[in-house]
Amino acid sequence: MEPHFEHRDQSNRSPAHAQAPGRTPEDIVSFVERRLAFHPDEIQQTILRSTAKRGILNCTRQWGKTTVSAAKAVHRAFTVPKSLIVVAAPSLRQSGEWMRRAADMLARLKIRKRGDGNNRISLVLPNGSRIVGLPESEATIRGFAALEMLIIDEAARVSDETYRALRPMLSTSNGEIWMMSTPFGKQGFFYETWEHDTDWLHIQVTAQDCPRISPEFLEEQRRVMGIDSFNQEHMCQFIGSGHALFDPDLIDAAFDPTIEAL
Repeated sequence: MEPHFEHRDQSNRSPAHAQAPGRTPEDIVSFVERRLAFHPDEIQQTILRSTAKRGILNCTRQWGKTTVSAAKAVHRAFTVPKSLIVVAAPSLRQSGEWMRRAADMLARLKIRKRGDGNNRISLVLPNGSRIVGLPESEATIRGFAALEMLIIDEAARVSDETYRALRPMLSTSNGEIWMMSTPFGKQGFFYETWEHDTDWLHIQVTAQDCPRISPEFLEEQRRVMGIDSFNQEHMCQFIGSGHALFDPDLIDAAFDPTIEAL
């Protein structure tokens, strides 16, 4: 099965991305391979090199979305001084895991781990750039502005209220949004964006597209998990509502439209 790509040109960049005259910037893939010791696969390279302003990644579990998004963020923070990058996730633990990955990459750049003094989970670079990790809490994430990049990890499990609170952070900077997740039912902004918003770069990566997941493991997963869970967790399909006792699709299929109601 071929990976699913839908791309529209969204490459208008802010002046902060301009390079000094006569200077050729290092390719981001070369940067992460040589300096971060991360060797991305073909689809991960596409994400790293993308200049889309809006990107949505629908991917299998254990594909490497945390690593590739952290590499993209670290490269941006390192090469664009005074950048503010915010990472949102459903919980403080998940934000912390993402930030640990970014901190390890910064350590490879000889940048010691240092917070900004204001946010519980944050990283500050010598060039003034910051990466801040936030848990899902609509009431406490407000106050950030002029973001260079917003990353929403496990986006299918982040609430619509949090998403609405995050988006205004980009209003004055025209910054990027990248959100990534395994599906979690036919609900919420992640599902709606994937299904209906054509202004985003759409990238789908099933377990069959991942060279690091073996066919033998997938067959075992199919037997153990059941077809619906397997299709959602590994084949990137949105199954049911994510929380209902009965799948709405099954309920709809049980009705016969040719029979008149009493």
